[in-house]
Amino acid sequence: MRQLARVRNEVEGWRTLVRRVGDASELTSLEDEELREGIEDELRAIEDEIVQRETRVLLSGRYDRDDAILAIHAGAGGTDSQDWAGMLQRMYLRWSEKRGFEAAILDTSEGEEAGIKSTTISVDGEYAYGYLRAEKGVHRLVRLSPFDSAHRRHTSFALVEVLPQVETDDEIDINMNDLRIDTYRSAGAGGQHVQKNETAVRITHLPSGLVVTCQNERSQTQNKANAMRVLRARLLDLKQKQKVEELEQIKGDHIAAEWGSQIRSYVLHPYQMVKDHRTNYETPNINGVLDGDIDNFVEAYLRASIGQTN
Repeated sequence: MRQLARVRNEVEGWRTLVRRVGDASELTSLEDEELREGIEDELRAIEDEIVQRETRVLLSGRYDRDDAILAIHAGAGGTDSQDWAGMLQRMYLRWSEKRGFEAAILDTSEGEEAGIKSTTISVDGEYAYGYLRAEKGVHRLVRLSPFDSAHRRHTSFALVEVLPQVETDDEIDINMNDLRIDTYRSAGAGGQHVQKNETAVRITHLPSGLVVTCQNERSQTQNKANAMRVLRARLLDLKQKQKVEELEQIKGDHIAAEWGSQIRSYVLHPYQMVKDHRTNYETPNINGVLDGDIDNFVEAYLRASIGQTN
């Protein structure tokens, strides 16, 4: 029923767009100066809608329509990298807000001085995974460090993981007997309620060794449900990686480590530039990018990856 509703919305959206184009075409034939400004606004809105729908055509992967799990991990660089991971968290939260997606932080490990060591975020919205899969990989920041007394230039790294959040999948069957579920007191903010009760949940999948934690909700039940969502997404990702490795072994190709696959550089000094190394798309508007304006990077990646498997 959910898939049927999506198809109906897609068809109705195209029909509405066709009607708008027809109406605008008729109005342009009228020589009325009072209508001209309104017609120009409508034409710009139609053009924006067409661009968005062109981008969606590129989102044809099996899980592209699904919600996403986004994880950010600070890399080499100490406090600077933890601060950089926090900046990326803000960037993706702002991007989600602008797109009308619902983003919720499921688990966060705070940095000692600033920023975060890691965070896990659920992003709910149609095509959330399809858009965000363009962000997988290592993100590099070059700037004058605010944590260096000599104010020297530092390079920081953070790894971004993006997983499809699949409600049901025939390939993923979780046996509850294979899970070890531990509860503990949350170490994060949340007041006395969180600190006094064991609301945080850690789930270990014994066959694979995968461990997921969730502690940002006040309810142990909610944290357990969120942890299961993350575990299901990670098991699906593990299964996909195993398939890729099997194919690469057959082909005899070398598989590069994901942590070494730097995808984008954000340079604040000695000049300002954000450049994606996969597509060569770049922009000097680094403040806009860090404020969530990453759609141009996403679209460039999707167009460059036509014909590739997700």
